[in-house]
Amino acid sequence: MRPEVAVADARTVRSAETREAIMAAAERLYAEHGLVAVSNRQISEAAGQGNVAAVGYHFGTRADLVRAIMRKHSEAIEHIRQRILDGTRGSHEVRDWVACLVRPAPEHLATLGVPSWYARFAVQVMTDPVLRAIVTDEALTREPLRETLHGLGRCLDALPAEVRAERGAMARQLITHTCAERERALAEGTSTRQPSWDDTADALTDAITGLLLAPVTPRSPAAAHSRPTIGGRP
Repeated sequence: MRPEVAVADARTVRSAETREAIMAAAERLYAEHGLVAVSNRQISEAAGQGNVAAVGYHFGTRADLVRAIMRKHSEAIEHIRQRILDGTRGSHEVRDWVACLVRPAPEHLATLGVPSWYARFAVQVMTDPVLRAIVTDEALTREPLRETLHGLGRCLDALPAEVRAERGAMARQLITHTCAERERALAEGTSTRQPSWDDTADALTDAITGLLLAPVTPRSPAAAHSRPTIGGRP
């Protein structure tokens, strides 16, 4: 190998390692303190980078850094969802499609060890309107999730579009916050409601299935303003 090629390869490896260190530090700090309270300087220092501009150099904006962290986990989650989806196609049962929606995140979290930070990081992202829109739009480009949402939507045809959107938003909050609370309890060594992530996925699947199939109280027509989470755009 030519010396200049070896040098270039070494730089590529170092750059990749630096990016991973920055993402890990940012994920932890954002999870612990919130997005607004954490500076790029703090992230660079936590990542062991002497250059305080390392975050900007490797990622650009905070939104780009958040997107990179979410994308890293989303790829693993969607790989799990694809496996579950392969066994769900053709089902007309709401619970089967809810399981396909719910189970990938807890299953992924189970692989991260203790402590992990992703679930709490995701909560912080979802409370920021701009970042939530960015990651939601990107998530909806992933085919396994899109197919899952459409499959679930077909099972809920009788549910008014605005109710579907409303309950979809509720389901998203339930999944995100339940996972974050379990992750926090595991990190702090306190008791958890469910003995495992698998049991957590079962409990969430039961709860969200009940939520989606609950009777609808008659009300005056209203336009759905939330972003689609179940069955595509209303």
